[in-house]
Amino acid sequence: MTASRCHRLTRRAVALAPILLAIAAASDQAHAQTATVRLVVDYGDGVIKTITGLPWAKGSTVLDVMNAAKERPHGITFSYTGSGASAFLTRIDDVANEGGAAAKKNWQLWVNTSYAERSFGVYEVQPLDVVFWRFTTQAGK
Repeated sequence: MTASRCHRLTRRAVALAPILLAIAAASDQAHAQTATVRLVVDYGDGVIKTITGLPWAKGSTVLDVMNAAKERPHGITFSYTGSGASAFLTRIDDVANEGGAAAKKNWQLWVNTSYAERSFGVYEVQPLDVVFWRFTTQAGK
Protein backbone atom coordinates (compact mmCIF):
# COMPACT_ATOMS: atom_id res chain seq x y z
CA MET A 1 0.00 0.00 0.00
CA THR A 2 1.37 3.37 -0.97
CA ALA A 3 1.78 6.20 1.48
CA SER A 4 -0.77 8.39 -0.33
CA ARG A 5 -3.39 5.61 -0.30
CA CYS A 6 -2.78 5.00 3.41
CA HIS A 7 -3.15 8.74 4.02
CA ARG A 8 -6.50 8.75 2.12
CA LEU A 9 -7.80 5.84 4.22
CA THR A 10 -6.80 7.62 7.43
CA ARG A 11 -8.59 10.81 6.29
CA ARG A 12 -11.72 8.78 5.49
CA ALA A 13 -11.63 7.11 8.88
CA VAL A 14 -11.25 10.49 10.59
CA ALA A 15 -14.14 11.88 8.51
CA LEU A 16 -16.37 8.90 9.36
CA ALA A 17 -15.68 8.98 13.11
CA PRO A 18 -18.08 11.88 13.92
CA ILE A 19 -20.81 10.27 11.82
CA LEU A 20 -20.41 6.94 13.64
CA LEU A 21 -20.42 8.71 17.00
CA ALA A 22 -23.62 10.57 16.06
CA ILE A 23 -25.29 7.29 15.06
CA ALA A 24 -24.25 5.67 18.35
CA ALA A 25 -25.54 8.66 20.35
CA ALA A 26 -28.87 8.58 18.49
CA SER A 27 -29.15 4.88 19.24
CA ASP A 28 -28.52 5.50 22.95
CA GLN A 29 -31.10 8.31 22.96
CA ALA A 30 -33.68 6.09 21.24
CA HIS A 31 -33.02 3.36 23.82
CA ALA A 32 -33.51 5.84 26.69
CA GLN A 33 -36.77 7.05 25.14
CA THR A 34 -38.14 3.50 24.98
CA ALA A 35 -36.88 2.41 28.40
CA THR A 36 -39.70 1.47 30.75
CA VAL A 37 -40.43 0.33 34.29
CA ARG A 38 -43.08 -2.08 35.60
CA LEU A 39 -45.25 -1.58 38.69
CA VAL A 40 -46.60 -4.60 40.60
CA VAL A 41 -49.04 -4.10 43.48
CA ASP A 42 -49.80 -7.08 45.77
CA TYR A 43 -52.86 -6.21 47.86
CA GLY A 44 -52.17 -9.08 50.26
CA ASP A 45 -55.53 -10.74 49.59
CA GLY A 46 -54.69 -12.75 46.47
CA VAL A 47 -55.13 -9.80 44.10
CA ILE A 48 -52.08 -8.52 42.22
CA LYS A 49 -52.15 -5.63 39.74
CA THR A 50 -49.37 -5.25 37.16
CA ILE A 51 -48.89 -2.12 35.08
CA THR A 52 -46.24 -2.42 32.39
CA GLY A 53 -44.58 0.01 30.02
CA LEU A 54 -44.38 2.92 32.44
CA PRO A 55 -41.98 5.56 31.12
CA TRP A 56 -38.48 5.86 32.55
CA ALA A 57 -36.18 8.86 32.38
CA LYS A 58 -32.86 9.52 34.07
CA GLY A 59 -33.57 10.52 37.68
CA SER A 60 -37.04 8.88 37.79
CA THR A 61 -38.15 7.88 41.28
CA VAL A 62 -40.68 5.33 42.48
CA LEU A 63 -43.02 8.28 43.09
CA ASP A 64 -42.67 9.25 39.41
CA VAL A 65 -43.52 5.67 38.41
CA MET A 66 -46.62 5.71 40.62
CA ASN A 67 -47.75 9.05 39.21
CA ALA A 68 -47.40 7.61 35.70
CA ALA A 69 -49.47 4.58 36.77
CA LYS A 70 -52.25 6.93 37.98
CA GLU A 71 -52.65 8.16 34.40
CA ARG A 72 -53.23 4.69 32.94
CA PRO A 73 -56.67 3.22 32.29
CA HIS A 74 -57.31 0.87 35.22
CA GLY A 75 -54.24 2.37 36.89
CA ILE A 76 -53.94 3.10 40.58
CA THR A 77 -54.78 5.81 43.06
CA PHE A 78 -52.57 6.43 46.07
CA SER A 79 -52.00 8.75 49.00
CA TYR A 80 -48.90 9.69 50.93
CA THR A 81 -47.63 12.16 53.47
CA GLY A 82 -44.45 14.21 53.42
CA SER A 83 -42.17 14.81 50.45
CA GLY A 84 -38.75 13.84 49.17
CA ALA A 85 -36.84 11.71 51.67
CA SER A 86 -39.74 11.88 54.13
CA ALA A 87 -42.47 10.79 51.68
CA PHE A 88 -44.46 7.93 53.24
CA LEU A 89 -47.09 5.91 51.36
CA THR A 90 -50.37 5.60 53.28
CA ARG A 91 -52.75 4.02 50.73
CA ILE A 92 -52.95 2.36 47.32
CA ASP A 93 -56.43 2.27 45.79
CA ASP A 94 -58.82 1.46 48.66
CA VAL A 95 -56.21 -0.31 50.83
CA ALA A 96 -54.77 1.85 53.63
CA ASN A 97 -51.96 1.17 56.10
CA GLU A 98 -53.24 -0.34 59.34
CA GLY A 99 -50.64 1.10 61.72
CA GLY A 100 -47.53 0.18 63.67
CA ALA A 101 -48.51 -2.96 65.63
CA ALA A 102 -46.74 -6.17 64.59
CA ALA A 103 -49.96 -7.87 63.45
CA LYS A 104 -51.03 -4.90 61.32
CA LYS A 105 -50.51 -4.78 57.55
CA ASN A 106 -48.76 -1.88 55.87
CA TRP A 107 -47.47 -1.09 52.39
CA GLN A 108 -43.86 -2.11 51.87
CA LEU A 109 -41.63 -1.50 48.86
CA TRP A 110 -39.14 -3.57 46.89
CA VAL A 111 -37.35 -2.60 43.71
CA ASN A 112 -36.54 -5.75 41.80
CA THR A 113 -35.68 -8.10 44.68
CA SER A 114 -34.22 -5.49 47.06
CA TYR A 115 -36.24 -4.21 50.00
CA ALA A 116 -36.27 -0.41 49.90
CA GLU A 117 -34.45 1.15 52.82
CA ARG A 118 -35.32 4.72 51.77
CA SER A 119 -38.38 6.72 50.82
CA PHE A 120 -40.17 6.08 47.55
CA GLY A 121 -40.00 9.84 47.00
CA VAL A 122 -36.23 9.68 46.45
CA TYR A 123 -35.64 6.03 45.44
CA GLU A 124 -34.36 6.26 41.84
CA VAL A 125 -35.27 3.53 39.39
CA GLN A 126 -33.39 2.24 36.37
CA PRO A 127 -34.71 1.04 33.00
CA LEU A 128 -36.50 -2.32 33.21
CA ASP A 129 -36.78 -2.17 37.02
CA VAL A 130 -39.78 -3.74 38.73
CA VAL A 131 -41.33 -1.59 41.45
CA PHE A 132 -43.14 -3.95 43.82
CA TRP A 133 -45.51 -2.84 46.58
CA ARG A 134 -46.80 -5.50 48.98
CA PHE A 135 -49.45 -5.06 51.69
CA THR A 136 -48.07 -7.26 54.46
CA THR A 137 -47.23 -7.62 58.14
CA GLN A 138 -43.73 -8.92 57.55
CA ALA A 139 -41.23 -6.07 57.36
CA GLY A 140 -38.78 -6.60 54.54
CA LYS A 141 -40.10 -10.05 53.63
